[in-house]
Amino acid sequence: MKLLAFDTATELCTVALSLDGAVHEREARGLRHGERVLILIDEVLAEAGLALAALDAIVFGRGPGSFTGLRIAAGVAQGLAFGADLPVVPVSSLAALAQGVEAPRVLAAFDARMQQVYWGAYVRDARGLATLTGAERVLAPADVPLPEGGGWVGAGSGWDVHGAALERRLGARLARWLPGVAPRARHLAVLGAAAFATGGALPPEQALPVYLRDDVAQKPRP
Repeated sequence: MKLLAFDTATELCTVALSLDGAVHEREARGLRHGERVLILIDEVLAEAGLALAALDAIVFGRGPGSFTGLRIAAGVAQGLAFGADLPVVPVSSLAALAQGVEAPRVLAAFDARMQQVYWGAYVRDARGLATLTGAERVLAPADVPLPEGGGWVGAGSGWDVHGAALERRLGARLARWLPGVAPRARHLAVLGAAAFATGGALPPEQALPVYLRDDVAQKPRP
């Protein structure tokens, strides 16, 4: 299976070309994801000597995450897919983060600003894939739902910013949390391949972001 995968939901712009298990990847940190993602895509395709039209699908990080980043990913996925007549496969950016953590139970969290986190609890299934339990949500660290059992591992920018508050909330359920972890396109491709194989491919016009909330910025107090 030949898949192009990319995610711009966080400060890491990450791109991977997965060709039957072999992976070509690039990444860049900082701003200007709209410019960088197209450059990185061109680089991995050139490295593999492959044209976009030769792919089976385009996998993109649908969010949650940065509102601007999600619009970039969805827009680029739509544009490339329309141009090359390819389907798209939307994959949760939180799930991609969890897929990259070597643990059977992962509490993935992105900093959502406004003293909130984007949150999802994932368990590794028999295929080794990060599978969501419950629902992805945006909420205050003190309000995250308590998962069943123990041995959970935390990861993501939400932990980097709100680690102490999340530790207090989760108590003994939490085994540890890992600093500096971001979703990477190679893990997005793994989840995208599984979704593609089970009918998860969509037409380009359905490449839509998932925000989890509608407000972009803190409203001023009267």
